Amino acid sequence: MIRDRREFCAALLGTFGALAAAPALAQTPAEFFRGKRLTLITAASVGGGYDQYARILAKHMPKHMPGNPTIVVQNMTGAEGIRAANYLYNVAAQDGSIIGGLSRNNGLVKFYDTDNKQVQYDARKFHWLGSPQQEIGLFIINTKTGIKSIEDLKGREITVSSTAHTAPTSIYARMLNAMYGTKIKVVEGYAGSQECLLAVERNEVDGHVSGGSSGAFRARIAPWLKSGASRVILQQGMARDAAFPDIPTAIEIMNNPADKQMFEIAFAEQVMGRPFVMPPGVPADRVKVLRDAFDAAVKDPALLEDAKAQNMEIDPVSGAEINALLDRVYAAPADIVTRLRELAK
Repeated sequence: MIRDRREFCAALLGTFGALAAAPALAQTPAEFFRGKRLTLITAASVGGGYDQYARILAKHMPKHMPGNPTIVVQNMTGAEGIRAANYLYNVAAQDGSIIGGLSRNNGLVKFYDTDNKQVQYDARKFHWLGSPQQEIGLFIINTKTGIKSIEDLKGREITVSSTAHTAPTSIYARMLNAMYGTKIKVVEGYAGSQECLLAVERNEVDGHVSGGSSGAFRARIAPWLKSGASRVILQQGMARDAAFPDIPTAIEIMNNPADKQMFEIAFAEQVMGRPFVMPPGVPADRVKVLRDAFDAAVKDPALLEDAKAQNMEIDPVSGAEINALLDRVYAAPADIVTRLRELAK
């Protein structure tokens, strides 16, 4: 008898709990977001580039959302973004009240290193919010070399500056050598992109294969391009930069479909630029609201004006595009993946 009463009470409490939860589950996005304080957890430290994008988004995105919410930024550094990604995937509320800003390589960490025990998330299952910026690398060459196009490098060896063997500045050069037949010798050990460019300026090397092209990078090479001291002969990205419409991308010059796919995979991180995500359990209608708000914010004249004042590049990519890109990357044929992993080592 006691057992029956306990079962009855448990069932009754379950009914009351379900009734109490029903209004929350039935909330429209406007009702859910009304007056709510959302948290944007960024993997970046305060004051850095990623943090800068997080704060400009937190400032301008809420006005494009129903319910007049606010967004506050919280920094969660550690493991080059993996700590924040693990938190968003496994711990954070899955209701749309918490979004995150990750490092551009977080989506492919497990792709390149399948045994990485730090990674406790599946990048494809995040709802990617989008990125306000895409990276495009530029292959610049000193014109004193006489090199006029990437084709010329099939018959002539040149040197380029790089930071480290595992950096894009080295990996892209090795990929070009292996797949296009160029003769690029990489000189590694420079502290950063500005030091790599200084090496070009001092004639220590013939050129530089950049992994990105920040405002500071472009400002540095602008006088060289204008004077004719240097030229751009190739772009490292999914599409041509509007500033260099006549210069091909590495993908475009590849004749073999498998080689094209390898560069598409390598450039996936650049498309992701400064990525923002939502936890995998966020309801579809709230995902749509947040994505729509992001897409509207990165086109908002007020945000663009704010970004210009801070020398920030805005070249957005949508969350749906990032999710689709990651699906293609992880579905790549095994032989292509193996070859790319070897070149990236």
